Amino acid sequence: MFSIRKAVGATAVLTGVGATALGVVSLAQADPSHPATVQRAAVKTTAGDGTSVSARVSGRDRVYTADQTSNTVTVIDPSTNKTLGTIALGAQRLGATLGPQYTDNVGVHGLAFSRDSKRLGVVSVTSNTVDIIDTATNKVINETDVGRASHEGTFTADGKQFWVADRGRDTVTVVDAVHGGVVRTIKVGPGPSKVVLSPDGKTAYVNHISAPEITAVDVKSHKVIHTIKGLGHSFSSDESISPDGTELWAAHKRAGLTSVIDLKHRKVTAVLKTGPDTNHPNFAKTAQGSFAYLTVGGLDETLVYRRNPGGTPELVTRIHDTGHAPHGLWPSGDGTRMYVGMEKSDAVDVIDTATNKVIDTVAVGQEPQALVYVPGAAPAGSAANLGRQGLGDAPHNVPATLPDGTAGEPMRPDNKGRRLEATVRPVSGLDMVQLQARDLQPTTTYQAYAVQKDGSKIPLLSFTTDSSGNAPQVLAFADFTGVRVSLTSEGKATPQTLARMSAAVASTHHAGSDSAVEAADLLYCDCC
Repeated sequence: MFSIRKAVGATAVLTGVGATALGVVSLAQADPSHPATVQRAAVKTTAGDGTSVSARVSGRDRVYTADQTSNTVTVIDPSTNKTLGTIALGAQRLGATLGPQYTDNVGVHGLAFSRDSKRLGVVSVTSNTVDIIDTATNKVINETDVGRASHEGTFTADGKQFWVADRGRDTVTVVDAVHGGVVRTIKVGPGPSKVVLSPDGKTAYVNHISAPEITAVDVKSHKVIHTIKGLGHSFSSDESISPDGTELWAAHKRAGLTSVIDLKHRKVTAVLKTGPDTNHPNFAKTAQGSFAYLTVGGLDETLVYRRNPGGTPELVTRIHDTGHAPHGLWPSGDGTRMYVGMEKSDAVDVIDTATNKVIDTVAVGQEPQALVYVPGAAPAGSAANLGRQGLGDAPHNVPATLPDGTAGEPMRPDNKGRRLEATVRPVSGLDMVQLQARDLQPTTTYQAYAVQKDGSKIPLLSFTTDSSGNAPQVLAFADFTGVRVSLTSEGKATPQTLARMSAAVASTHHAGSDSAVEAADLLYCDCC
């Protein structure tokens, strides 16, 4: 499945919670007969942040992915579904990023674009920075240091400010998108996760990772004007506002739920059971009606719901993605396609919204998180100032074995997902081994091994599950020479281990923060 190396190198281990690439070119070429290039009548759709456009797919449009491991932004031409290259905002994970003199970005994760399509806002969750990029030239215009564990944000309607949620604080940071620098911070409640804007640009809506509520902020005055309570869970990873501005969908990744909120009446109208690692919702208004799409990373599926404002949405279909862990998604300007990033396959699926079938798959950078489609972003055929960082180093999903000898990677019935997933991808001369475990024994320490062809085992790392028996993300950096990964149980975590975990959690907080935020939430993003 991947090349076997002879020597085993030193292993560096990091554990955390969170998030995400294939070759360099698309599986489809610019062939007018290919279904991905067929043009259909344009219909009004949404940009996923409350703005509406009506534009056919063209060579001036761009799809962008935020690649968390390669620390790049991938740029795709949707008229050909070809990867044009990447914008490097930092070095690959590990390597220089751990050095005390490293000054570039780490954890490229969040994306948003201005309503005139001229600017792209990029949030790096580990270095706590916002970069504003000129979409015509792919050059960084300015960079601003923002709040701790900054996550996802949005531009104001005039494009002059960029508002970003600071998960490690209780604030939204307002950035001067034209000149750079912080304008002010706004207190919005514990663990804000993302900011979206109403279609009229007057109201910002903020979801949270530490409170089951949505906070509404007046954009002009920067004042909190009301709070909508009663969401399905306190941890909301991502949110999106409908084309007509009447609904907000908030995904609850850890609980596998999605809350549907009526913004006019300020109440929750439905809580959908959507599945493990439910993540980004978004919308497409097509000839068939108005639909909500959302990714379910633990099932490798994108779900499609027919909207029913004021009532419970109807599940229309489940789209089986071509890769693992679908994450960010966004509709094309004409609503004919939905683009879905797959964080554990380093690729983007292109979905035909008329048939809800995957019609193409495009290679991107390493571990794609947020994804946006920007109509009219660049001159036709432009690929200025792009490189190749993060492209061509494909990840591999390897077999995994549980302590009782059973396979961990098969999908379980009743939409429970896999119990143990193992992904290996090359970074900085080593391999990043990423494990995700569900429904193991709670607060139990496990040892992970790389199992060789001859059956011998090489230790990779040990990790401890949370009180629910989960380990959303465990990372090891090693020279991986095995053919699969296996676990053994080391028994209940020792008091010393639990004390260290508690101390790590305590060290992430400050006065006014919420104790429900765990240390791992802020190291690696279990989020959007």
